[in-house]
Amino acid sequence: MSAPLLGVADLTVEFPTRRGILRALDAVSFAIAPGEILGMVGESGAGKSLTGAAIIGLLAPPGRIAGGEVRLEGARIDHLPAEAMRRIRGRRIGAIFQDPLTTLNPLYTIGRQLTETIRTHLPMSAAEARTRAIRWLDEVGIPAAARRIDAYPHEFSGGQRQRVVIALALCAEPRLVIADEPTTALDVSIQAQIIALLKRLAREHGTAVLLITHDMGVIAETADRVAVMYAGRIAEIGPVAEVIRAPAHPYTEGLMASIPPLEHRLERLAQIEGAMPRLNAIPDGCAFHPRCPRAIDRCRGERPALTPAGATMAACLLAHA
Repeated sequence: MSAPLLGVADLTVEFPTRRGILRALDAVSFAIAPGEILGMVGESGAGKSLTGAAIIGLLAPPGRIAGGEVRLEGARIDHLPAEAMRRIRGRRIGAIFQDPLTTLNPLYTIGRQLTETIRTHLPMSAAEARTRAIRWLDEVGIPAAARRIDAYPHEFSGGQRQRVVIALALCAEPRLVIADEPTTALDVSIQAQIIALLKRLAREHGTAVLLITHDMGVIAETADRVAVMYAGRIAEIGPVAEVIRAPAHPYTEGLMASIPPLEHRLERLAQIEGAMPRLNAIPDGCAFHPRCPRAIDRCRGERPALTPAGATMAACLLAHA
């Protein structure tokens, strides 16, 4: 892998409460190279979206980064003041959120929203920004972009609105894109088009992408590598093909087993027993051990580090036995 565009080292996020401090992310580390798509997958509450929010400086109070660091193209950004971070968002880091209706302002045309974003981050005239906005709408597959640029968000379908959000995230040509559930609630054909678009942008523009999703199928189709998260930590990380073919962590095995096979019919889908632990009740040792069918005594008292396990890296004592 080339020099990382994004480097996250021992990122720890905490939420102070009246009953004590809750640790939501616990020493999360990974890197993304230019042009690479890293998928981040796991159940709801695993810490995926929180990781993205911490990287782009949008942690909801009272959440705070309590340890570790985030580096963008070698420069540390996790300790920057709010105004400096605001200048980085949009220009060097783009964000695609799950619901386009919460991103787009219903009172403004999409053209106004795109051109204002472009002119905020790039030294362009209004005419130049409008031309660039039309080009990006073409790029993301909006038909008749030159005519529809003056339409309002409600005049677009759900899939088209998500494309507009992608154009909004990319119009200043950021080096990194955080895509948080960009295909959720879209039908399968639109999902496939969004996936193809993200892959093409990474390939042609050298954009690094952090793709956050709960859908292992989207990860398999889109990402180069995958990080599997559980209870605020990375359980396994490695090349997508290797993680799918031979998962080293029992949690990853459970996720893969829950996907129905195409070659034969199952009477009952496999499932992972139990539920993700609450932040105030994360067990000692390996956080997954209460749900793990192969847990041993050491798992209950020893928290495993993320270490090499074949072609991937896994935080599991059994993977290194």
